Amino acid sequence: MVGELAPLGGMLPALVTEARRRRMALGIAFAVIAVAALVVGMFWPKKYEASITILAQESSIITPLMEGAASATANANRAGIANNVIFSRKVLDQILVTGGWMAAHPTPIQQDQIIEGIRSRTKVQTSHGNLITISYSDSDPRRAFVVTQEFGRLFISESLASKQRESRDAYEFINSQVETYRHKLTDAEDKLKTYRESNADARPGSDADTNSRISQLRTQIENTQLELTEKRSQAAALQAQLSGESEVNAVHTTQGIYDTQLADLQSQLDKLLLTYTDQYPDVIRIRHQIQDLRQQMALSDQRKQAAQAAGTPIPLDSTVQMNPLYQQLKIQLAATEGDAAAAQARIGASESMLATELDRSKRISNSENVTAELTRDYDVNRDVYQDLLKRRENARVSMNLDAEQRGLAFFVQNPAVMPLVPSGLRFIHFGAAGLVLSLAIPFGLLFALVRFDPRVRSLAQLERAIGSGVLATVPFYPTPRDRRRDRLHNATLILIVVGVAAFYLILFWIRHKG
Repeated sequence: MVGELAPLGGMLPALVTEARRRRMALGIAFAVIAVAALVVGMFWPKKYEASITILAQESSIITPLMEGAASATANANRAGIANNVIFSRKVLDQILVTGGWMAAHPTPIQQDQIIEGIRSRTKVQTSHGNLITISYSDSDPRRAFVVTQEFGRLFISESLASKQRESRDAYEFINSQVETYRHKLTDAEDKLKTYRESNADARPGSDADTNSRISQLRTQIENTQLELTEKRSQAAALQAQLSGESEVNAVHTTQGIYDTQLADLQSQLDKLLLTYTDQYPDVIRIRHQIQDLRQQMALSDQRKQAAQAAGTPIPLDSTVQMNPLYQQLKIQLAATEGDAAAAQARIGASESMLATELDRSKRISNSENVTAELTRDYDVNRDVYQDLLKRRENARVSMNLDAEQRGLAFFVQNPAVMPLVPSGLRFIHFGAAGLVLSLAIPFGLLFALVRFDPRVRSLAQLERAIGSGVLATVPFYPTPRDRRRDRLHNATLILIVVGVAAFYLILFWIRHKG
């Protein structure tokens, strides 16, 4: 069929033929594309980029020395922190002044638009965790350098100021909490002290003293009860023994008593005279006792005779001799009964004191809940207060470190330099791209035309389409007019190519001199 596509190997003659036929169109397309690329390159805005690299160093010789006494400010997300610092309104307002934008006295809306442009042209990157790179691009190389340098300076100063504010705010907050808990601790202590003063049973150790006293009284009651039982048993035994004894042993007269004593003294004297002389003291003493006894006998007889003469009754001349065992048992019984009565009294007194202590123990138990709650509040406030005191001192040391810039330190690793060559697409890039596109686009369109145009352009294509051979072909013979037109087109094409080349050379020379 006629519309069948020609193979790629047989397209070269057709391409040459079409290129010759459409050389003016190809030349014009070449010139337009090349010149358009140069014009775009001329008006393409130049972008100069400057960057500064800052090293954030945390570790220093003071870090291990102050470990546990000071807390360093954690800056794990340095990129986020750098963005927050650099793109803050305070920093950007200073950048507007440094970059010269405020010289034109822009309105607030224009300032916001300029700031948005600055933000879009500013990049913040981190590497190795502690290297921060700030890049800024601008059409003015000097402004790109100045703004980048100011960004670095403001970032360092604002970061250090932010750390100082953070540590100072932390210290002030902890200090306020210390004062708050100091008042709470004082109030808890006063409440506990007031309650203990108003309740004697709520004092420390009252419960232990009461329990000890109750145990002591119970032991004392038990011991006294045992003693009472023992005394009652002894009294019963003495009573039984006393009932079997007689109170009186015998009855003697006075004369009989004197005679018995006199016989006893005489017997003693006889025994002494067997051994000693009359001058021995014991012999003399016994003789005096015998003499005295005889005198008492004589006086007793005289009293009896006088009583008979006077007619008065004569008193009984007899003496009752009491049983000493009976008397001794009676004394022991009385003592035992007295001890039992005393033991019974002690039991009553101890039971009364025990009841008092039990009542006191109940009062102490009732007051323990209140005391425990007050003590618990006091202990909690005391522990929190002591912990806050330690934290406040740590915060004070951290604040002093940040104030003296002894903690996190910033160093400019790579300072900003004046950009001499613009970054991104430059004029030479547009020139090279124009030349490439001015050749690629026309010839690409020509290839598409030959590839997809259904017209027969070669003898092989025709024979393949009709399925048989072609006997003869009629060649094309140009007329003189056709030859003149071809020469004109060739000359015009050469002028176009030369003109484009000259235009390129002139613009590159101008740009180089500029």
